Amino acid sequence: MTLPASFFARPITHRALHDRKAGRVENSVKSIQAALDAGYGIEMDVQLTRDGHAMVFHDDTLDRLTAQSGPVRDRTRAALEEIPLTDDGSTIPSLETVLDLVGGKVPLLIEIKDQDGAMGPDVGPLERAVCDALVDYTGDVALMSFNPHSVAACAQYAPHIPRGITTSSYEAVFWPEVPDTVRDVLREIPDYDRVGACFISHEFTDLDRPRVADLKTQGAHIFTWTIRSPEAEAKARRIVDNVTFEGYLA
Repeated sequence: MTLPASFFARPITHRALHDRKAGRVENSVKSIQAALDAGYGIEMDVQLTRDGHAMVFHDDTLDRLTAQSGPVRDRTRAALEEIPLTDDGSTIPSLETVLDLVGGKVPLLIEIKDQDGAMGPDVGPLERAVCDALVDYTGDVALMSFNPHSVAACAQYAPHIPRGITTSSYEAVFWPEVPDTVRDVLREIPDYDRVGACFISHEFTDLDRPRVADLKTQGAHIFTWTIRSPEAEAKARRIVDNVTFEGYLA
């Protein structure tokens, strides 16, 4: 299994081509349309609804990007689709809505967000919802997650879709809910072969990790998050196959 060539043809927008000052917030229909208009690939995040659907939204709560509060998973798809995104005007889109909009025009890199915050094995509903939504989708798409259990579930539900692991230095300050022992394990990316991955998307500030070089030598494709300047992009491209970027035009 490998990634289609489209994933390397253009840089990939991080949470779509968002610019809050311009009225386009992350993962919104407006930011996705802007990425399409510019011909960039799109990285986006999905969260689970109460009734088992995948919504294109980064946070597990509504507080930061809407006027409402509380967990995304406590609302139904229909209810979430009525909630306006602050400074944007459009509402939270479902994965199906985004797939219809993109229609194979650019590659999609879908990050499945961890649902318990601790990278545990209690996975399945969100992964199944994503894979079900993709059954009839014919565009280039790949799935990834920080949680290797999630990636393994994707291998079960949709073995034909390329998959990878989102990876990190796992500093404790940024991962307070993940036990130290789990962070120490995940930091070294031990599950790459077990889950049948063909790529990683690794934290930019940690690209000099020996395990990254080792995986590249073994044939893994390397992406990185999140690039925020042309200077950072030039530095990252000495190592990676492509970048996910925001805050400038790569």
